[in-house]
Amino acid sequence: MSSYDPRSSGCTPFEEELINAMDDFAHSTDTPAFDTAGMVHRTRRRRATLVAGFAAALIAAGGGTALASMGDGASHTVAKPAATATTPTVDHKKATFLLAYGKSGPIAVDLTGWDLATAKGQFLKAGLKLGTVTKVSSPACKPGSVVEVTPHAPKVVETGDTIEVKLCAG
Repeated sequence: MSSYDPRSSGCTPFEEELINAMDDFAHSTDTPAFDTAGMVHRTRRRRATLVAGFAAALIAAGGGTALASMGDGASHTVAKPAATATTPTVDHKKATFLLAYGKSGPIAVDLTGWDLATAKGQFLKAGLKLGTVTKVSSPACKPGSVVEVTPHAPKVVETGDTIEVKLCAG
């Protein structure tokens, strides 16, 4: 038999050697195993840790701001810039209501200075009913703007509740 004669497998020696080498290579390594569930949990844990850290930083910054703004009990005089005319302030607490919002807690909605049409739109979105609308005179507001809502914060309103509105008469 010469080297060019076909073998019993029908392949040349080079082809047989190539097939054997490919089989050895194909069966030499295991397929990689990925722990996808572990990867997902690890990513979620990192994200939760990042969000918690960011929230803690905001709370710490807010607490520091609150502590810095609190007085130490001693009376201090602070220089204020001279004003030519004093503008009365508007009480935002009276025009703010707390809307119950699932497990995350109530959401504060401040309607101070809004017109009646916009306030009605917010009531529709929240599923609230508009009660009586009255006008009150106040020098510190724009005529036709919301000055007070009843019930206002800290009382929480639920979907379907009725809210009464007081508008500025001018």
